[in-house]
Amino acid sequence: MGTHDNIQENLDAVVSEWLQTSYLHEDDLFVIGCSTSEVAGKKIGTAGSEEIAAHIFNAMQTLNEKTVVHLAFQCCEHLNRAIVMERSTMKQYQLDEVSVIPVPSAGGSMASYAYKHFHDPVVVESVQAHAGIDIGETMIGMQLKHVAVPIRLNQRYIGNARVNAARTRPKLIGGKRAVYELTKDNNSCT
Repeated sequence: MGTHDNIQENLDAVVSEWLQTSYLHEDDLFVIGCSTSEVAGKKIGTAGSEEIAAHIFNAMQTLNEKTVVHLAFQCCEHLNRAIVMERSTMKQYQLDEVSVIPVPSAGGSMASYAYKHFHDPVVVESVQAHAGIDIGETMIGMQLKHVAVPIRLNQRYIGNARVNAARTRPKLIGGKRAVYELTKDNNSCT
């Protein structure tokens, strides 16, 4: 099992890598899926830890403070992967609140911890986030906008859990005449 110092070092490295990218913008929605059991080296859903969740929540709060993104924590499958966020984020994105309070046994330790530590928490059914991180292969893909693009982080583990990350980009539309970057040569339409 990864020690708490090791987990914190891993989290610091992941946050640092995100901060070095140009992918996160103010007011973006950033989704976090996490199995604290996997971080601890156990099978997903078998050994949740709010102590580990605290480390992850604090690291994501640091990311939030430095980028001004909105954090959205994904619940486990027992709550259909619903999302915990601040009420202000829900209002900004015009989402609808659902009636449930995540607990470690239904929602998962990470979502439960986030719910207890957000200023004014709510749960929504789903989101279309701009970017996100998946700690322990909890499958955040359903919460990302189209088109998801994988980010290959150098820090591939937090504790014992594999880490995957993604950003999104707008869909590329059009046919063979379509242009995706403006240059001096393609600045007019004839």
